[in-house]
Order: sequence, then structure tokens, then C-alpha cells
Amino acid sequence: MHIKYWQEIKSNNLGRLGLILLTLIVGAAVFAPVLASFNPTEQTTASFRPPSREHWLGTNDVGQDIFAGLLYGARTSLLVAVTVAFFSTAISSVVGATAGFLGGFYEKVAMRVVDALLVIPPMLVVIIIAAYIQPSLWCLILLLSMLTWPGGARIIRSQTLVLKEKAHVRAARTFGAGPLYILRRHIIPDLGPILVANLVQGARRAVFMEAGLSFLGVTDPTTVSWGKMLYHALKYVYLDVWQWWLIPVGVSLSATVMAFTFIGYALEEAMDPRLRRGRHA
Repeated sequence: MHIKYWQEIKSNNLGRLGLILLTLIVGAAVFAPVLASFNPTEQTTASFRPPSREHWLGTNDVGQDIFAGLLYGARTSLLVAVTVAFFSTAISSVVGATAGFLGGFYEKVAMRVVDALLVIPPMLVVIIIAAYIQPSLWCLILLLSMLTWPGGARIIRSQTLVLKEKAHVRAARTFGAGPLYILRRHIIPDLGPILVANLVQGARRAVFMEAGLSFLGVTDPTTVSWGKMLYHALKYVYLDVWQWWLIPVGVSLSATVMAFTFIGYALEEAMDPRLRRGRHA
């Protein structure tokens, strides 16, 4: 299945909206040092200042610039989204494709491991681990990657079972191609649409989970995070400061999740033409 992802997303209204939102968020994250005039972790005596020309979104309870925190928080969210999506998709691809293609005892063991991991809530595991250690950002990324791959592995295995019966795969076997060659040259390329969809889904889930864990305090205290900003902002909802502290952070987090979700919808329609016909009916 060969899909022109860029063209499909651009031709879809939700896909275009998702691309616009994601472009704005990525731009804010990349140019954060240029756009932000203050260090987001620097504490000053100018606490609870309203928005002004100096502080575009005012300051928080310890005098930190909220606009700078918003920009650098985008960096954290996107870093977690990209790395977790990549690693979890890579693991699910290897396990799912090899299990579906090789079969036998290896498939049974691999799928039982997947079934066992699927019933374990990733958030709960990370919280329990955080009770003993204070996970750094990269430790959090590793934990989320190791706990979120099983769902994708089951999908990839199912598709691999279909692909290995295709004519070109059978022909490769007839001419003596080994399992590794067939997986690398035939199975994995044909899994491209599903892998891209898993990447988008994994990124969306990672953004939400990172914000939730940061909100609960399960993260490096020196890391600037939207979830941590939300947690601190909720302490002062009885003051006017929530208008320029809580709302912008909530809108930014929602926009990031919506961007990945809309792109995922566009890719889903591209992979399943029946959805496209239903939309135009």
C-alpha cells in the first residue's frame, strides 16, 4: 500500500488544521530562545504581575515569566512526543512483525508478553517507580516507551499475518530469500501506513501522559513542563492570575493533542477509503 501522506493530509480539512497547529507549536518550541526574553526557571521578586510589554503573559507566584515557561514547555512536550513515539513504534514493529512472520513458539511467547503488558496501566507503573526514584526526563521517556508498545505490536502482527501470504512475499520465499531479507525488503515497507499511524498515535498519547505525570509531580523538578505549570496555577485560581497562567497553558496542551489527533484522522481516512466515502456521502 503506497500512500502519499503529505497530499492526503493537505487534502483533508482536519489534516490541514492539524498541520497548522503543529507547525505553530513546533515553531514556538524551536525559536523559544529567541522569542522568550527571560529564563523560564529564573525566580524574581516580580510575582503575580499581569500581562505587559515586558512580560507578555505576566509572571507566576515566584516571579517567573509565564510566556517563557509556555515556550520551553512546548519543547519538553514535543521532545517526549517524538522520542516516545519513535521508540515505542520501533519496539512494536520488531516484536509484531517477527512474531507474525516467524510464528511458532516464538509468536506464542511474544504475544503472551504483549497480553501481560496490555493489562498494566503505564501511568500506574511510572507512579510506583517514582515512589522510589525521581525519574529524569529521559528516564520518563524510556519508561513510557517500554510500557506503550504492546498495543501497536498486536496490530502490526495482525497485518503481518496478511502480508506474508501475499504473492510477492511467496515469490521471494520461492527464490530462497531469508526471513530477515523478506522482513526488511517486503514486510516492513508494506507496513508503512500502519507504522506512520502508530507514530502519530504514540506522539499524541505521550504528550497527554507526560503532562499528566508532571501534574502529579512524577518528573524532574528542574524540567519546565506544561503539566507542572497547570499544577502550580491551580493553587491560585482564587486570584486573577489564572486568566494569564492557567488558560494559555491549557489551550497550548489541548492544541498539541488536537494537532496530532487531527493528523491521525486524516491518515486514517487515507488508509481506509471507506471512511472518505462516508464523509462525502
